[in-house]
Amino acid sequence: MKYLIFTKKIWDKKNKDIIKHKRFIRKSLNVTEIKKIKPKRLFFIHWSKIISKSIYSNYECIQFHCSNLPKYRGGSPVQNQILSGKNKTKLSGFKVNGDIDGGDICVSKNLSLKGNANDIYKRIESISLKEIHKLTFKTKINYKKQIGKPSFYKRRTPSLSKIPSYLNKLEKIYNHIRMLDADTYPRSFLELKNFKIDFFKTKKKKNKIYGNFEIKKKK
Repeated sequence: MKYLIFTKKIWDKKNKDIIKHKRFIRKSLNVTEIKKIKPKRLFFIHWSKIISKSIYSNYECIQFHCSNLPKYRGGSPVQNQILSGKNKTKLSGFKVNGDIDGGDICVSKNLSLKGNANDIYKRIESISLKEIHKLTFKTKINYKKQIGKPSFYKRRTPSLSKIPSYLNKLEKIYNHIRMLDADTYPRSFLELKNFKIDFFKTKKKKNKIYGNFEIKKKK
């Protein structure tokens, strides 16, 4: 069975599942390429762009979203759940339709939100690829309607990476830093007059936070 996997970035290039699926992975949604390959199914991991009707109406499209859908639909689900105090959630695989993160569910797996964002994204990637491997062997996939009242969240902007002054607990400050600690992601920061201090690779031990920081002059 022919299929394609779309992901903006590979988080763990050494993962055996990545190596196994590498020839099927694409970083951009090229319609011409899709038509030439004629895949039966398209899979989307870490995908934030809208998938057009011309794609999902002609191909079986399955997208993975880091939440127990229909909760936390929309952007930045990892960060929004950590801010809500969650340390575990679900990874949901759903059939793409015209509603954002609103399609029927075919995969629901436990997902830990511990560690920094880089760790979590690798975890999402690994689980998604294992489930894709299973789904490619199925002639027909069983889907179930999403149950419950949906909740929606907007994608976070870089300005929201600034550590809020109202955070009054060390755990909350640590969560703010770790949820943004991923390659190419807008790091958590503080401002000091003409300087900006970025924080990354942090760990919390008892009543202290350890890690790296970078100080640079504001542009």
